[in-house]
Amino acid sequence: MIKKILILTNNSGGLYRFRKELISEMISMGYEVIASTPFDDNINDLQQLGVKLINININRRGMNPIKDFKLILNYFMLIKKVKPDLIVTYTIKPNLYGCSVARLLGVTYALNITGLGTAFQQENFIKKMVVKWYKTVCKKVKNVFFENEGNKNVFLDNYIVDESKCCVLNGAGVNLNDFYFTEYPHIDDKIHFLFIGRIMKEKGVDELFWAMEKLYVENKKVILDIIGNYEDSYQTRIDELTIKGIVRYHGYQNDVRPFIQASHCFVLPSYHEGMANTLLENAAMGRPLITSNIHGCKEAIIENQNGFLVNVKSKEDLYDKLNSFINLKEEKRIKMGIISRKHMENYFDKKMIVAKTMEKLIHD
Repeated sequence: MIKKILILTNNSGGLYRFRKELISEMISMGYEVIASTPFDDNINDLQQLGVKLINININRRGMNPIKDFKLILNYFMLIKKVKPDLIVTYTIKPNLYGCSVARLLGVTYALNITGLGTAFQQENFIKKMVVKWYKTVCKKVKNVFFENEGNKNVFLDNYIVDESKCCVLNGAGVNLNDFYFTEYPHIDDKIHFLFIGRIMKEKGVDELFWAMEKLYVENKKVILDIIGNYEDSYQTRIDELTIKGIVRYHGYQNDVRPFIQASHCFVLPSYHEGMANTLLENAAMGRPLITSNIHGCKEAIIENQNGFLVNVKSKEDLYDKLNSFINLKEEKRIKMGIISRKHMENYFDKKMIVAKTMEKLIHD
């Protein structure tokens, strides 16, 4: 019988923002929840939920089992001390290192694939190592949770896990009360496109900046609001676009809702995603979407009804879709936002995701 659940993850802020409802459900059902995570953000919020927190250092850059041996050893000592009945892991290092230790110690574990990341993007030694390692931990896994069918198929195509152990969720879902429907803003002067995310190449920002600049040169009345931290050397480029009046950079924001409310369309031309929470949050608040035609993004789109899909890495196609949106009548944009909200209510309600997750973790 499960009494004590140990969660292993690499970011406390993400654990709170995307899993607080799941954790609350675990605690309300009488389970003791312990979370091992680097103390980044929302520590007090997690503690107020009733989670017992254990600080652990994780280098989120690169994978080197030799350099990460200390993390593996820390997981071993942690699991021996806590003696959990079930371990739930998120992100690649907790998945591989934590589940390897759990398997060695004979503790039941379930892992979450929140995105394949760069390890699966190229055919090289790193991918071969990661695939082999996942095969090993998945031999004894209780469940493997995926956020889209594409990621699941990659695991099946590489013979990593048996399909009977797979469960596809619609991402982490979206809290429809936190991200409430808002009235579509009237367009007086400029159309406000919004981007939320890490400012890095794999989020498609090169293509986005090119397309926005092209629209600006054509005297289109547009502006791009950007929220997020730099992960690559884009400061010079953003400064240049800011001076021209194409971009407004707002840095990292704890609460993105005022920016969503003021926007006319959310844009995410990402190269790969598990399930883009930013798409779900913007759609829940009634905004049209323009995003890549890939798993992890396209699930949020009903093509030509609440948004447009873009060929990945295609700056020309992104420009065309942005331009198409600009040329829509206001009534059409308003309708797209309403459809976005309805799509979230039908398929991405956080309550449904939590219930399905708990069914698999506890009762399956």
